[in-house]
Amino acid sequence: MTIGMLGGTGPAGRALAARLASLGSDVLFESRQASHAEEVVSDIGQKWPGRSLSLQGVANEDACSADIVVLATPWDGAAPLAASLSAHLEGKVLVSMVNALGKVGNEMQALMPPRGSIAVAVQQAAPGALVSGAFHHVPARGLANLDEELDCDVLVCSDHPAATAKTVELVSSIPGCRGIDAGSLSAAAAIEAFTAVLIGINIKHRAHASIRLTGLPSAS
Repeated sequence: MTIGMLGGTGPAGRALAARLASLGSDVLFESRQASHAEEVVSDIGQKWPGRSLSLQGVANEDACSADIVVLATPWDGAAPLAASLSAHLEGKVLVSMVNALGKVGNEMQALMPPRGSIAVAVQQAAPGALVSGAFHHVPARGLANLDEELDCDVLVCSDHPAATAKTVELVSSIPGCRGIDAGSLSAAAAIEAFTAVLIGINIKHRAHASIRLTGLPSAS
């Protein structure tokens, strides 16, 4: 499977890319500057010299040619980037892992984007894409540590059943992770906002806590 990472050069995007590459996926990194994407690929490879990681820096249009595309930009750039690539994202599963957060004092607080959530804004910016929201509550540090198995549930929301199914499959391919269908894209506002709460808990308790839901059947 090929995974295209749009704007994935930040901590969360790098972490997910490294994790998926370690499991055998071919990851295509996009950056505004191709040289920056190549630098990120080199940095990840140097961090894990004993692992065979298929990572490649590419132009953004090439990243959109992947089987699944992941959007991991800063929150205010997500919808504009999706809009600029709308023609290349037609019919593609586009996974938004973007959270709109701002630091107020010592706390991270959820911001309210104009359309209620980043995922909804991205869907409106690229109407032909099959947008899903996922990976919001997976701590980047834990995701980036390839020597440790994760232990978390990942909520997946989308208005497209095919996107939900493919995203749940992608999540569940990561050992220790369980993808859970959390309903339509309207759930993204609450899912994204809760990230601020989880970050606050981790800061307060100096932890890397994630989410586990109880009472669900083993298959979701």
